[in-house]
Amino acid sequence: MPVEPRRSRFETTRWSVVSAAGRDASAARVALATLCETYWYPLYAYARRQGYDADDAQDLTQAFFADLLEKDVVRAARRERGRFRSFLLAAMKHFLLKEVQHRRTLKRGGGQALQSLNVETAEARFRHEITDASTPEALFDRSWACAVLDRVMARLRGEWTSAGKAAEFDRLKAGLTGESLEGGYRELGRELGLSAGAVKVRVHRLRRRYRDVLLDEIAETVLSEEAVKEEIQHLFRALSTP
Repeated sequence: MPVEPRRSRFETTRWSVVSAAGRDASAARVALATLCETYWYPLYAYARRQGYDADDAQDLTQAFFADLLEKDVVRAARRERGRFRSFLLAAMKHFLLKEVQHRRTLKRGGGQALQSLNVETAEARFRHEITDASTPEALFDRSWACAVLDRVMARLRGEWTSAGKAAEFDRLKAGLTGESLEGGYRELGRELGLSAGAVKVRVHRLRRRYRDVLLDEIAETVLSEEAVKEEIQHLFRALSTP
């Protein structure tokens, strides 16, 4: 998908708000919680691929995010590091190394709970996704990419639902991946009360909106337009990596 330059809004993205935690701690916590909704599973999968069992991976992921909030670790992130994804993985590696050295200090259930951390669902997903060829880093990247795309689809469906067109979205969304719509434009048009041409227009607009929302989601975790392009490329490479 072609990537067009994004308007300069990087001073108010979730990542920039978190990086400036010292100036507005409450806003930073909200921004960090939003980011964690996307990143907790990739980090859980990373810990599992490193050899930790499900309980330990849960505890470690929970404790890691608590560390981010309680110790202001994120304030140590330099703006030149750019990508929240890269910062988070590096911080997790450091955290796990520290935990190996001080394992006896880890307490189960400590810190602030992440409501989105559904361990049973995460473990089922991990067992489905894992392959012998996956390195912890590759699995993290692929899980991150899937999480970003899930957020994009959720935002899109939310927009169509607000417009009273959730059922229409569910029928048209197959067109986002370039798949042939079941029954073709004409048949789908009869189902939706539209002409074949109108269906094509809606699919085109949906694809364009999908691209824009994807750019928005990526831009929330980087600090420059060039980084957005690079992250988009990284995302699709991660999805294509076996």
